[in-house]
Amino acid sequence: MKAYIFPGQGAQFSGMGKDLYENSKTAYELFNNANEILGFKISDVMFNGSAEDLKQTSVTQPAIFLHSVILAMSKENEISPAMVAGHSLGEFSGLVINKSISFEDGLNLVSIRANAMQKACENNPGTMAAVLGLEDKLIEIVCNEVKGTVVPANYNCPGQLVISGELKAIELACEKLKELGARRAIVLPVGGAFHSPLMQEAKIELENAINKIIFSNPICPIYQNVSGLPYSSEIEIKENLISQLTSPVKWTQSITHMVENGAKEFIEVGPGRVLQGLVRKINVDINSSSLNLENVE
Repeated sequence: MKAYIFPGQGAQFSGMGKDLYENSKTAYELFNNANEILGFKISDVMFNGSAEDLKQTSVTQPAIFLHSVILAMSKENEISPAMVAGHSLGEFSGLVINKSISFEDGLNLVSIRANAMQKACENNPGTMAAVLGLEDKLIEIVCNEVKGTVVPANYNCPGQLVISGELKAIELACEKLKELGARRAIVLPVGGAFHSPLMQEAKIELENAINKIIFSNPICPIYQNVSGLPYSSEIEIKENLISQLTSPVKWTQSITHMVENGAKEFIEVGPGRVLQGLVRKINVDINSSSLNLENVE
């Protein structure tokens, strides 16, 4: 049983999607459609922009979404997912590929999400930190004990959990976690405290946009970040998507449940190979690979 997984922010690279654009009629049309929807030529930034250009919030999230979704749609005849999941931003890509939402609605939501998150970062300064080599439970206890806002944000794999929150609270948590034996507890170069209560205002803005979108019955379940469990109900999918910005990404739990429910192979769709590495750390016996660009139509 094949599971398709979609990456999140941080997987971008200069030149992303150019091969698709030049070799696939479907991709050519979708990129041009995306330029019109967004009101600027995001394709030019993706194909020719610098790493710094691609770090702009208004570009990064739509760019990764477009690379993932257009690659999948260019090979649509070859893809028959039994289940999908996406890491944070990648959840929107998964929802397009399992036909819960349209390409156009997905892109609009991602653009709104990116700009709302940027505003929340400016109004509520915060950061994130990667903690390596400690059990999740111990990190959760420290987050609860530290003064200020600090919460688990990304359960990436066993021994790797990202925390998120206010600057001082993150610093205090990192000091405590190192004292408790963390191999590393390092502040990440990110713009804000994603997947934490500091994203509440962005959540409200995104919720308003999501409530205007028509969701359809998906062709397969999506394992959503907020719980790691599978969903096929339009109402539940929408509710979970709204909760995602202020809730942790339960990636370890998602992959574990997918394997328990019959996933034999994980195929990463989009830029980079980060998710494949996490899958191997979660379950060494499961095959993982990338959807390649060859034979796109």
